[in-house]
Amino acid sequence: MKYLSALAAAAFALLLWQAIVTLTGLPKFILPSPALVAETWWQNRALIAEHTWATALEVLIGLIIGAGLGVVTAIQLAASRTTRLLVQPLLVFTQALPVFALAPILTLWLGYGLWSKVAMAVLIIYFPVTSAFFDGLMRTPQGYLDLARTMQASPARILWHIRVPAALPALASGLRLAAVYAPIGAVIGEWVGASRGLGYLMLMANGRAKTDLMFAAMLTLGVFSILLHLVVAYLTRNLDKDSC
Repeated sequence: MKYLSALAAAAFALLLWQAIVTLTGLPKFILPSPALVAETWWQNRALIAEHTWATALEVLIGLIIGAGLGVVTAIQLAASRTTRLLVQPLLVFTQALPVFALAPILTLWLGYGLWSKVAMAVLIIYFPVTSAFFDGLMRTPQGYLDLARTMQASPARILWHIRVPAALPALASGLRLAAVYAPIGAVIGEWVGASRGLGYLMLMANGRAKTDLMFAAMLTLGVFSILLHLVVAYLTRNLDKDSC
């Protein structure tokens, strides 16, 4: 049923888009029609596929590194009060900085290649994964903790055998959010400086007034983001069932 709803929503959006183009008579360089965008996508499918692969590589590497760092950080924060006092304020501070301000700095440090985009993806997903998993670790049902202490379990055993399993659903939620945010980080990095990727293709098309190509690249990015979210949701489905 949810897939039928998604298809119905997509069909409605396309009809609304076409209606706006028809009723307003806007020139195609302002708002191209869905049919023109589809035709442009097909004519440039090899070019779009090449740039999609570049963005996908940046996103996947960033997702793996960012999720891994987020998990490790969350466990450290939950296990150590000192770490919470020293690191947690820094994490909050980093979220107060606009990502667009960080992108030029990362490009300066890491260059115009792959790793500056990976770093942007890592930065944008690191906090959601850390925050979601840390919240789950700190919200372990009190009954589980009381029983473990009654049985004289060590703090390490309580952490790994009770708190971490109980927090897995929260981690799954953080990873699903990360799958949506990761492409944003990679594309922002491509906008600042790149020679490949869907973000670069959108900028190039916009600069040459090829709005139909820009829309084709943008819709490709949207479809990729949805597919990535579905894949991550599928891979993390068991985490929602593995809590204590």
